[in-house]
Amino acid sequence: MSKTLVFGIYDFDRFSKHDQIGEVKIPLCQVDLAQTIEEWRDLVSVEGDGGQENKLGDICFSLRYVPTAGKLTVVILEAKNLKKMDVGGLSDPYVKICLIQNGKRLKKKKTSIKKCTLNPYYNESFSFEIPFEQIQKVNLQVTVVDYDRIGTSEPIGRCVLGMNASGTELRHWSDMLASPRRPIAQWHTLKDPEEADAILNLKLRESIIHTSRFLSHRHPFSLFQGRLLHSEERKMTLQPSATISEAMT
Repeated sequence: MSKTLVFGIYDFDRFSKHDQIGEVKIPLCQVDLAQTIEEWRDLVSVEGDGGQENKLGDICFSLRYVPTAGKLTVVILEAKNLKKMDVGGLSDPYVKICLIQNGKRLKKKKTSIKKCTLNPYYNESFSFEIPFEQIQKVNLQVTVVDYDRIGTSEPIGRCVLGMNASGTELRHWSDMLASPRRPIAQWHTLKDPEEADAILNLKLRESIIHTSRFLSHRHPFSLFQGRLLHSEERKMTLQPSATISEAMT
């Protein structure tokens, strides 16, 4: 099988993954490795899933959590390279923020609408009250939406943060918890909303299954005991195992 050497050129970004500008591919079967080669080649655009044609854009925001006050602050800073949603080749984006627990939306807020731009700047702050004992149980859903005055506003892309997230989203959430009272800023690549929700739902199911298995191994009689305790209204008293059947007749 022939191998190909790939040179990728990237634009460095301190807060997020680097944006690829272009690349050069050189099949090694066409190169004499015994000789020193010096030549110029033109960069070509990135192909496949990472190409610009499939990109939804990036969003930058900061997270800050104060455990003693139970306060989560989200500052939506800016977005860039958003997908073109309007006929004129632009979009009217705003950002919607939802706090989710067990698949249910607890609170939601949104930014102002920025007209006719693919690189909106917001710098808008939002606060949520979340007790410390609940911060590990919630997820933060950040969605960039294209506003439509006549029809239905259409989501451009989404990212979901929390302990059920993965990759950059999980790292950002973990960094926030590890640095209380400090705002932690990070760029995130937007995902297709359905894809982001599917990943979150899968993680939630895995978490529920793991918790159920843990409880069943640690407390194998918890369900049985719970049923007996609920029978107190019938003034039943727990007897030794040999007489439980008599008490239930």
